[in-house]
Amino acid sequence: MSNALKLVAKRKKLEAKKKIVEKVYPPFVLEDFLFDKQLAFVNDPARYAVACCSVRSGKTIACCADLIDTALKMPGTQSLYITLARTSAKVICWPELKRIIRDYGLECDLNESDLSVHFKNDSWIRLYGGNEQSEIEKLRGLSNVALVYLDECQAFRSHIKNLVEEIIAKRLYDLNGRCRMIGTPGPVDAGYFKECTLSAFWSNHKWNMFSNPWLFKKSGKTPQELTDADCQRKGVTSDDASIQRENYGNWKQDPEALLLNYSKERNDYNALPPGRWHYILGIDLGQRDYNFLSVLAYCDTSPDTYLVEERFKSNQTTDELAISIKTLMTFYPFTKMVCDAGGLGLAIVNDLTTRHGLPIVAAIKTEKMASYAILNSALRRGNFKAKSNTMFANDCNILERNNDKSTSEKTVVKGHSDAVDAALYAFKLSPAYYFTAPPAKHAVGTPEAALQFEQDVMQANFERLDKERKKEDGSDRNWTMNGDGSNSWNRWSD
Repeated sequence: MSNALKLVAKRKKLEAKKKIVEKVYPPFVLEDFLFDKQLAFVNDPARYAVACCSVRSGKTIACCADLIDTALKMPGTQSLYITLARTSAKVICWPELKRIIRDYGLECDLNESDLSVHFKNDSWIRLYGGNEQSEIEKLRGLSNVALVYLDECQAFRSHIKNLVEEIIAKRLYDLNGRCRMIGTPGPVDAGYFKECTLSAFWSNHKWNMFSNPWLFKKSGKTPQELTDADCQRKGVTSDDASIQRENYGNWKQDPEALLLNYSKERNDYNALPPGRWHYILGIDLGQRDYNFLSVLAYCDTSPDTYLVEERFKSNQTTDELAISIKTLMTFYPFTKMVCDAGGLGLAIVNDLTTRHGLPIVAAIKTEKMASYAILNSALRRGNFKAKSNTMFANDCNILERNNDKSTSEKTVVKGHSDAVDAALYAFKLSPAYYFTAPPAKHAVGTPEAALQFEQDVMQANFERLDKERKKEDGSDRNWTMNGDGSNSWNRWSD
């Protein structure tokens, strides 16, 4: 074979190797991707709509599909997904977005660090944490926002109202964009999310796992079979509050699901009562979110502890945190300061104590569930006071027992609160919790006073006789120490 023929054969062989049979992807059609309940929510023409659903109802899938569909159909726009924390957004929404993009071969750039998707038509999808002030501030500079989703709304603090009405609403001005809230009923029948499900201003949608055709296809179990198994495992009926909320998507008051039972009627107060008050500072350090400072007050003559002030700020340096603490010290003569020293916190505490001279001790974080129980007992008795507009009071409604993951040996908590943790660390050091009221004094001449006098005389005689007995048999002698701190093994002391 001539060299020319060899070259032609080689070229054909190389071309055959380089030839790539492109995979044919199906077109992304929203109407084919979503089932009827999801589609009705997504296609609702109302600018503001809310969906209250059960778990496994497909609400987050609907959210992701709508975000992608909007980005594809509206070039040069931005669509936002906001949930409780940025880490939650990365776990809940990000994998679903990537799966849809992969399965439909959509051309875009995925940025894992920014949690953003940039499409070829210059539209964007961006994911944020709604409880992080630094993340919320990023929203203020955005323009051309076509769609905003807020997910897991039942777990947001009270600031969600300001987030929606003062920040998100104004980002939607450019394009007359849409706002969507989705979530599962919470254990407390209150809050902004619940208000919106009842508001005429918000278009209301509701469906549950029984409407999701994909649940059976993926699990091999019907929603009813899954629900019956939950009831059997928990030893409850379908009327149980957690089953009604999580499986059926119905609001049902369930205060026992909360770790802390705050009540405005029982725990709110106007001002500190007269007395000589002492102050403790609790500090919770946030790696990505707030540094939180809680000031607690206690009195030697009262069993009550008061949360008198909260301060919080994100992205603080150690020097800035020290300034915040020293500013509080000008108002409160702290007897104790306690700080979370877990993780990187130990280095920060060491810096605050050595370089800034602050007398901070590390928080005792063992037996945290027992500490929650002690604080909850004080709340139930009305011995822990906090104003109803504090973040502590609001966050008491978002800390739940995770019934699906908790066992008899270990309780797993849903949610996290810097405000609660900072107050908890300080409360564990409050002597007010161990306060015992002195016995009541009776008026002279009354039968009660005479009886009390007899008991006091009898107790004094018992103590005198016991002291004399110990002196006779030598049981009241103790080892003493030399002046230099060493043991004096051959010397007794009376």
